[in-house]
Amino acid sequence: MTATDKQMRIVMRERRQGKTQEQAAAKANIQDRKTVAKYEQKGALPSELKRVRQHRTHPDDFATGWPEVVEKLEQSPELEAKALFAWLCEQYPERYQENQLRTFQRRVQEWRGLHVSQIAILAQVREPGQMLQLDGTWLTRLAVTIQGQPLKHLLIHCVLPYSNWEWGRVTQSESLAAVRLGLQSSLLKLGYVPEYVQTDNSSAATRRLGITEEEENAAEKGRGYTAGYQQLLAHYGLKPSTTHKDNPNENGDIEAANGALKASVDQHLLLRGSRDFDNLEEYEGFLFRIMDKRNALRQEELDKELALMRPLTETPLATSSVYQVRVSSGGLIRVLHKSYSVPTSLINRMVTVHVQEWMLSVYYAGKLVEVIPRLVGEKNHQVNYRHLIETLLRKPGGFRNYRYRDDLFPSLVFRRAWEQLNQWLSPRRADIAYLRILNLAAKTMESEVECALELLLDGPAGWDDAQVQQLVQPETAPVPAIECGTVSLQVYDQLLNQGGTHVYN
Repeated sequence: MTATDKQMRIVMRERRQGKTQEQAAAKANIQDRKTVAKYEQKGALPSELKRVRQHRTHPDDFATGWPEVVEKLEQSPELEAKALFAWLCEQYPERYQENQLRTFQRRVQEWRGLHVSQIAILAQVREPGQMLQLDGTWLTRLAVTIQGQPLKHLLIHCVLPYSNWEWGRVTQSESLAAVRLGLQSSLLKLGYVPEYVQTDNSSAATRRLGITEEEENAAEKGRGYTAGYQQLLAHYGLKPSTTHKDNPNENGDIEAANGALKASVDQHLLLRGSRDFDNLEEYEGFLFRIMDKRNALRQEELDKELALMRPLTETPLATSSVYQVRVSSGGLIRVLHKSYSVPTSLINRMVTVHVQEWMLSVYYAGKLVEVIPRLVGEKNHQVNYRHLIETLLRKPGGFRNYRYRDDLFPSLVFRRAWEQLNQWLSPRRADIAYLRILNLAAKTMESEVECALELLLDGPAGWDDAQVQQLVQPETAPVPAIECGTVSLQVYDQLLNQGGTHVYN
């Protein structure tokens, strides 16, 4: 009979206390005293007496073709077992079947474990007060909405690796403006400045070297820092640091903090009972409260860091960039490779544009004239039909082939309306009818015009802009004219002049 290591440790403890072999065996739930005697004679635990089997207990299913598989793996270690098995089945169609895939995958995994070395993750010792790590992490999967509209956003997340203190700001991109906003907000919240800021190789902070002759010699060292990022760090007396290319694990502290924070936010959203917020400020306040609660648990370690940091004395830099641009003859401005429409009254005039993370503010003669949502991603133009509707009504022939025509459909309902009008009417009449509908939306409520279009689209065919206007602005019945007669005050004079005695009961 065999025994486990745990049972034999109990036996040895009992024997040291003077118990007999029978008593020790009973205490360890071993049925036979001879088992105790066997392991006492050998002076070893059961696991130490086990021998590694050097022979196979059944024939090798992959003996045929395995040397060829090994040759493929040695040439290309990144080959997947599934692709290799498909190739092996083609080479030996009568030998191998699909139900052997899992066995083959285990065999390949064993070979990799014996022959393919990997890059180990080296745990780092973090010194207090020395470094702050910065990274952008997407929060879109949390399914947060603003007044029912999905919010595609990320968090510029800053973490002190020693104490795990964290802070961040919601942005829509990982641009330099977003990094500036996240870093400055974190420093203001912390009130102190560490020695280094470490980021990954994002384009906001770094750029490819080799553009100038001097950089050609340094190109082998990796990416350099952008001028804007260097100016930001220099303002606060910070030193830059980045992870090596293709080694994101060097930013492991903040990567782990990203996942932990997202999990915490998700739990708080579940407790809140709703993922919808009235505006971005309310949502950011919700995130701030969560981070404050998490940071309260780290105060003791944070105090050690603050004692070694320099107090923050610098005033924050402006979080917006300012550009002077001229409005084109088409009523457009071009900022950061994106085109935006503005009121046509500004055509051929110079305007000042303040670019913030979420908005563009357009000023003329020192006065704010337009606030435009900032574009990010692949879309490179944004035309507001309200800016151009008067021009389009005067020149309806320019609508059909307008370069930015797709922007003149505020929603899918408007596009469907134009497509139906285009089927029923001639091209010019269809365009004019749609432009009148668009003008109605600009002068009244776009949502009301959209509702009217939905009713007409679901109803019988044959409507035009007149029916839409009738639904949005129905004709009211005329107010009847009331003839007012003249009032004679002589009747009151007669009553006052009448004499007599009045008896009051």
